[in-house]
Amino acid sequence: MKLADCDILILPGLGNIAAGHWQLRWAERMSTAAIVEQAEWDEPELDDWSATIEQAARLTTRPVVFVAHSLAVIALVHAAPRLPDNVRGAFLVAPPDIELNPDAPEATHGFRPIERDPLPFPSLLVASNNDPFCSVDRAVEFATCWGSDFHQAGEAGHINLESGHGPWPEGLLMFTRLMQRL
Repeated sequence: MKLADCDILILPGLGNIAAGHWQLRWAERMSTAAIVEQAEWDEPELDDWSATIEQAARLTTRPVVFVAHSLAVIALVHAAPRLPDNVRGAFLVAPPDIELNPDAPEATHGFRPIERDPLPFPSLLVASNNDPFCSVDRAVEFATCWGSDFHQAGEAGHINLESGHGPWPEGLLMFTRLMQRL
């Protein structure tokens, strides 16, 4: 699928995205991309985030591909059974293990338990082997449960600004490969 033929809905994680973050850069450079704005970024409610994701997908008449980072991955997986048929795929980056990781922020605890049902659309999960919020083993478990392809990004931290991922050209290449599959 070509970028011009679909709407790319970008789902930031807890706290939204800062200037320079790869998701913001992608939104600025992809003419069909839009950031889905949540009502509450710092004290999120799972049902609210999921409803906002569902509404964003329903407001477009074109095919949709999601680009989710961190906590937004968990919200998207929760919303997946209620998403419309125009959702064609998802690029899932650095999902946090909010169930077992003791460093998971308290604000994420309301997103427990993490859904384990297969996603009704193709997806690619990207995780690093030194993410402070999720082990590779748990990321592989999530990918397996969700039916997602899995890519280990090496030592990339939480794949955010703090880990040095502003532009993240490797991620753009992975996203392009996913788009070619759709």
